[in-house]
Amino acid sequence: MNNITQQKLRAGVAKSEITNCDPGVMVNDPLYAKALVLDDGKTKVVIITMDVTAIGGRKISQGMLPDVGEEFLPELRKRLERELKIPGGNLLVNASHTHPPGRMLCSDDEQVARTFDAVRRAMENMVEVRVGSGSGCEDRISINRTLRLKNGRHWTIRHSNPCPPDEEVGGLGPLDPEIGIIRIDRMDGTPLAVVYNFACHLLFGDYQGYITANIPGYASKVIENSLGNGAMALFLQGAAGDVCDVTFKAFECPRDVEWLGTALGLSTLKALSGIETKTAEIKVISETIRLPRRTDIPERINALQKEQRLLLESLRFTSLNFKSFLPLYMKYKLNPDYPSDHAFSYLQSQQAGDSKFAGMDSFNRRNIDKYLSNIQAMETLTRIEDDIATLQKHMEINEESGEDTVAAEITGIKIGGCVLISAPVEALVEVGLNVKQASPCKHTFMAAYSNGYLHYGAPASYYDKGGYEVTECLLAPEWQVIYEQKANEIIRRLE
Repeated sequence: MNNITQQKLRAGVAKSEITNCDPGVMVNDPLYAKALVLDDGKTKVVIITMDVTAIGGRKISQGMLPDVGEEFLPELRKRLERELKIPGGNLLVNASHTHPPGRMLCSDDEQVARTFDAVRRAMENMVEVRVGSGSGCEDRISINRTLRLKNGRHWTIRHSNPCPPDEEVGGLGPLDPEIGIIRIDRMDGTPLAVVYNFACHLLFGDYQGYITANIPGYASKVIENSLGNGAMALFLQGAAGDVCDVTFKAFECPRDVEWLGTALGLSTLKALSGIETKTAEIKVISETIRLPRRTDIPERINALQKEQRLLLESLRFTSLNFKSFLPLYMKYKLNPDYPSDHAFSYLQSQQAGDSKFAGMDSFNRRNIDKYLSNIQAMETLTRIEDDIATLQKHMEINEESGEDTVAAEITGIKIGGCVLISAPVEALVEVGLNVKQASPCKHTFMAAYSNGYLHYGAPASYYDKGGYEVTECLLAPEWQVIYEQKANEIIRRLE
C-alpha cells in the first residue's frame, strides 16, 4: 500500500507576468515566468520557463543582456529552499531567448518575487496527474543560419552583416525539427500542462521595437486556447544556437512572427493527441563542472586582420563610383550583346572593320566587374570588422575573469520515460543532436539556455570555419567533449 502511495505523481502550475511596464514602454504581448512543480512523494522538481534572453547573463555579456542578473538564480534558490523546502539542485530555469528592444523585465527584486510566487501558487494547487512523452515535427519555420560555403568556411545569416553571394553558398547546416513534448493530465483526463521543447533562435519579433514573447508566446496561446481546462503551455528552448526563423532576412514585407508561432503551436497539438499518459516517477541530478576558456583569440584576430588588409588592398584602381556604375551595370545586363547602341550600329562597325565598340565594352565590363568585386569585399569587410570587435570583447571577458575555466551547471530530470538535460550555453544543433543520439532513453530533450549563461556552445570542428557562433564563444573547443560526456553520464545515471 505504501508503495502505491509513493508512486502517485502530483503536479501544479502557475505563472507570473514579469514584463517591464514603465510608462512609454511598447509591449506587443506580455512576458511570463511559468512554473511547473512535480512531486512523486520522494522527489520534488521545479521547472520554470521564462520569456527572457538569458538566465544570469548580465555580467558575462558586459551588459548586452541586462535583464536577468547573476543573483537571480541563487536568490530564487534560497527562497525555494527556505520557504518551500525544495532543494536548490532540483530546479531548472530555462530562458526562451527572446531578444530585447531595450529593458524587457521588471526590477531584479520583482523578478525573484514574482517567479517565486508562481512556484508557491503552483505548489498550493497540486493535483494527482499522469504523464506521457512524445515528439512532433515542425520543419517549416526554421533554418540553420550558418551557411556552408563552397570553400569550406561558414557564414552566418545576421542583421549585422550581409549574406554571402549566392554562388558561394554550398549548403545548409543541420536542423533539429523535433518538438519534444511532455503531456501532463489530471486523473480525469483533462490536460493540466504541456511542456514543449523546440530549437529556434528567437531574434527580433518585429522592426518597431515592441517587447514580445515572440514565437513561443503565440504558440503557447494556440495550445492553451485549444486545450482549455486552464491548461498551461511551457516552452523549453532547445539547441538553437545556429538556428533562426525562415523570415529573419525577409525585407519585402513587415516582420510578423505570429504565423511562425501558430505553426509551432498547431504542430505541437497534432503530436500531443497521440501521447498516452500514466503514473510515473521523477528523478533529478544536478552537477557543476568546469569548462575551459579559449586562449586562441589573439591568433584569430591576427588572421582576420590579415584578411582585412588584403581586402583593403584589393580596392585600389577603381574607376567608377555608384552614380556611374549603376547605369552601366543596367545597360550591360539588359542587353549583353549590344549594350552601348543599337544592333545595327555594332554590325555596321564590324562591317567597316572598326573595333571601337568591342574595345569600349571590354573596358566597361572590366570596370563593372571591379566595382562588383569591391562590393563583395565591402560586405566581407563588414563581417570581419564585427568579428574582430566580438572576439576582442570575449578576450576581455576571459581576461577579466582571471580564471582558465568557468563553472557550468548541468541538470538532468527524468519524468517517466523522458529525460530533460540542460546546458548553460547557446548550444548549436550538432551538440543537441549528439546528446540525443547518445542517450539510451526513448525521449531525450535538451533544455539549453538553462541555469546560467555562458554565450555560445559551438562544436570543436567549427572553430576554424569562421561562423558567428564561434566568434561569439568564450569557451575553448575542448568544452564540447567535456559537456557531452557529463550530459551523457547524467542521463545514464537517471536510467
